[in-house]
Amino acid sequence: MKNTNVRIKDIAERAQVSVGTVDRVIHNRGRVAPDVEERVLRILRDMNYEPNLLARALGSKKKYRIAALIPDPDYDPYWHGPMEGLEKAEAAVMQYGVSIKQYLFNPYTVGSYVHRAKQLTAAGADGILVAPIFYRETLPFFEEWKAKNIPFVLFNTQIPDSGALSYVGQDSYQSGMLAGGIIHYGQYPQSTILVAHIDEEISNAAHLIKKEQGFRDYFKQNGLEEQYKIMRTQLNRSDLPNFADKLSGIIESIHNLQSIYVTTSKAHSIAAYLEQNNINHIKLIGYDLLPQNLEYLNKGRINFLINQNPKGQGYWGIYQLVNHLVFKKEVQALKYLPLDMISKENAAYYTKDIMIYADHNLIA
Repeated sequence: MKNTNVRIKDIAERAQVSVGTVDRVIHNRGRVAPDVEERVLRILRDMNYEPNLLARALGSKKKYRIAALIPDPDYDPYWHGPMEGLEKAEAAVMQYGVSIKQYLFNPYTVGSYVHRAKQLTAAGADGILVAPIFYRETLPFFEEWKAKNIPFVLFNTQIPDSGALSYVGQDSYQSGMLAGGIIHYGQYPQSTILVAHIDEEISNAAHLIKKEQGFRDYFKQNGLEEQYKIMRTQLNRSDLPNFADKLSGIIESIHNLQSIYVTTSKAHSIAAYLEQNNINHIKLIGYDLLPQNLEYLNKGRINFLINQNPKGQGYWGIYQLVNHLVFKKEVQALKYLPLDMISKENAAYYTKDIMIYADHNLIA
């Protein structure tokens, strides 16, 4: 283990040289006699010396530019969370010469994503934080960033074998397993469960595919496939009357529908429909502590929400890049954040802005 408590003065005394000579050896600047350099290096190794990285970073004049490619929360309020976490991290790391430029895109338009990704790439950056919600369109940018030796961190959506420095966020597959376990409790045998993907092109959304697979695997691995029927639907809220009509047709056509699992943060849309139509027998599970979701959670229209810690995703995504770029630290390839199951009984503890982003040690 490296020792950050050893002082340069201690090294100098043991090597019988000046503090300035030790400093020149450590930072490889200035001329030092070969035999003296070797003696100092040997003592550094013997004493497991590691320089104070925080002090070094504070004293450095090097600037680091991080580009963040994230969805615009004006289109989807879910993304306020990652942006808030990102900006909280930015305020903490500015003193180390780190600046962050946000490239916002419309999460419902592939063209907007590609346009902003091209702008980001052309502008250049020392590191990139990206929510790769459009799988197919993202892959060419990964290859270009790797060719340019630009480290990039993924959040919200994990893409294996992408070459990313790190992924920060939920384990999508495991969150689907968790949802399956929640719904299973209280589910009558020989009933139907609906998996609802809202406002997403499922074939191009890797994280939603993993959620559904995890959900289905819960029932498969527990030998429950014969007891429950699981169906899938894709809904789009761009035309609300048609959304309601389609949802109505689905609910009326499914025999013995007891539960709906919404794989996105849009469970409130189905909760509103159930309330308006006085449908009380369907259990509803969704994601994220949006105000609309919390409203229906407190009403009992949404039974449970799985918290994906969006603030922590933005916050830790920046920290992964800073630890790599500024402090030259190894970072976790996968940084999974906890999956919290929220009911109306414990929701208040997650909505008082007491989210713990980190252990408050900069180098994590």
